[in-house]
Amino acid sequence: MFKITRTETAAEEKWILLGRLEGLWVSELRRSWKKAHRTDNTRKCVVDLNEVTSIDEKGVRLLRAMSKQGAQFIATGIYIKHVLQERCER
Repeated sequence: MFKITRTETAAEEKWILLGRLEGLWVSELRRSWKKAHRTDNTRKCVVDLNEVTSIDEKGVRLLRAMSKQGAQFIATGIYIKHVLQERCER
């Protein structure tokens, strides 16, 4: 299972992800990101990964691409923090 919740304000675009960022769910997030994300330097883009339980290699690549497009990640869990630090911040 995977859930994407997206909210927008004048100052921020926020994505809240829940579940396993793996397999077909990576494709679903990619489609949603391409459709909805606006590259707007005046608005911060935050991706909340606190409820993500696992990330496969395709998920890591997508998060890396999102980061290059301005996404800032929030993660409090040790596993997700490790994945972000070791594999997404290259």
